Amino acid sequence: MALVSADSRIAELLTELHQLIKQTQEERSRSEHNLVNIQKTHERMQTENKISPYYQTKLRGLYTTAKADAEAECNILRKALDKIAEIKSLLEERRIAAKIAGLYNDSEPPRKTMRRGVLMTLLQQSAMTLPLWIGKPGDKPPPLCGAIPASGDYVARPGDKVAARVKAVDGDEQWILAEVVSYSHATNKYEALFQKEQLVLALYPQTTCFYRALIHAPPQRPQDDYSVLFEDTSYADGYSPPLNVAQRYVVACKEPKKK
Repeated sequence: MALVSADSRIAELLTELHQLIKQTQEERSRSEHNLVNIQKTHERMQTENKISPYYQTKLRGLYTTAKADAEAECNILRKALDKIAEIKSLLEERRIAAKIAGLYNDSEPPRKTMRRGVLMTLLQQSAMTLPLWIGKPGDKPPPLCGAIPASGDYVARPGDKVAARVKAVDGDEQWILAEVVSYSHATNKYEALFQKEQLVLALYPQTTCFYRALIHAPPQRPQDDYSVLFEDTSYADGYSPPLNVAQRYVVACKEPKKK
């Protein structure tokens, strides 16, 4: 239901965005005549080589109108940018929801790994479409805009891409691109990996279905899989033997653990 609702809202936003783009073009076309008058007035002043009170008054009125036209167009563009930001947010929420629900196309089974070239292209596209902040005169950039640091109480949301400092198997620490899984207020730390015995939803090997499972062992290296124990009543302890599942197909489970 959540996915359907998101799709419906995205469709509405795209329609509204299309209308805003049309309004922008109409506003620009409407103001074009005034800009031409400004240019012609300056040309007449240069030809006559004087700035008379008449021209001063006329230019003042033309520039006042041009300023109002520019502000009107700017307001429309701001609204369009807000729509784009909302669409991107909904698409990200839908992506996370789809991972949890296990909505994959049976005719195109999910791949365990992504080629480096494809990943780099996706990262580049993501960088080029980051939300654009355009402030009004006197506005200060918000936190996390450019070099502006986050506020002291800021908490990244699940799904946010972050630079995470992690410890490798050899003990060396390095900064990597990671996706936030959760935040622990108790430890004041983010989880970029699920921990041992944590309840998750994992894609069962050779299927396109997610099932509840416990983390048996988290990956030790970036390319390693999770080792998970799927819930299975056919076993005495209620769990299957350890099975490997790719990191991208292990997601948070919001349902309570069965007792």
